[in-house]
Amino acid sequence: MIRLIALIFSLASVLGAAPIDLRLPTENHHLLTGELDQFYMYVDRNFEGQSSKEWQAGCFGIVRSPIRVGDQIVLTKFHEGIDIAPMNRDKLGNPLDLVSSIAPGRVVHTSPIAGRSNYGKYVVVEHPWENSLFYSIYAHLAEITCQPGDAVDAGAVLGKMGFTGAGIDRTRAHCHLELGMLMSTRYDDWTKKSGGAENYHGNFNGMNIIGAEVSRFFVEQKASPELQFSRFISTTPVYFKVTLPSHGTPDFVKRYPWLNHGAAESAVSWEISFSATGLPLAFNPSTREVAAPLVTSIRPSTVPQRYLTRGLVLGEGNQASLTPAGKQLVALLSDDFPVAPPIPKPVHP
Repeated sequence: MIRLIALIFSLASVLGAAPIDLRLPTENHHLLTGELDQFYMYVDRNFEGQSSKEWQAGCFGIVRSPIRVGDQIVLTKFHEGIDIAPMNRDKLGNPLDLVSSIAPGRVVHTSPIAGRSNYGKYVVVEHPWENSLFYSIYAHLAEITCQPGDAVDAGAVLGKMGFTGAGIDRTRAHCHLELGMLMSTRYDDWTKKSGGAENYHGNFNGMNIIGAEVSRFFVEQKASPELQFSRFISTTPVYFKVTLPSHGTPDFVKRYPWLNHGAAESAVSWEISFSATGLPLAFNPSTREVAAPLVTSIRPSTVPQRYLTRGLVLGEGNQASLTPAGKQLVALLSDDFPVAPPIPKPVHP
């Protein structure tokens, strides 16, 4: 009964949520007029001896690095955000566009040193929607004009477009935008456990924010201003499911309770539904016993699954297993990794 009452109040809060004041982050609005080749920044491509400038590679999804698989051309590299082309440049070709918050929120992180991330100089803004917290990332900035803790309205200037970070130059200057959910509040423990590069960004490392298809959200929210982000995520197609042992309700589900589609009290495992790009779409409590995370469903394909899931899943047809990257994703979502030992304090003689 208590759970039912909580569910009713949660549903009521979502249904009664105010429309999101959502705006594109620059003055380039060609996404909303359908002029996509003028909205997205292209990527230079050389495939099978042919060079091209592909604006589609600036979209969200597995949109880069084509290979030939049999008689099919398959794109294999995941792009977690969208690359928005500049509208204005100076005589040297430097972009002049200002970059603004897409919605009301609070600046939670700035990275003013370009060499500390492939994002270059970037900003993270936290948005309180539906009793949950979502995060937008603005990357490759030339300069940052906000500070952590700043409250921002939709359209508040965060910085200036640039071309800092890996893999871009002045010609391809753009604003890289992401919108997603925080995977773990223990990301620093994760980086220490995995032996990765030094983490300068705490929980707001871009690797710890799982992105949704932000361009589709803009288009659909313009058509239906009452559209909430949770409803948008629920309309994303499920591509595969993973069942993992339950150790109670994951913190990720507590942060995004609308993802929970059942009663967790009697569950011995959780079945997580994922999009093809690894976005978690639902957590279903399950009575299925598993010893370790197991792929329990996947959309059949004649193309190797690793190309269709950004390397999260191996297999062909309807046979599948998690890759090391897939296991890392599940571990982050379930906080299934040890707490890092404290750094010993130096001993002074």
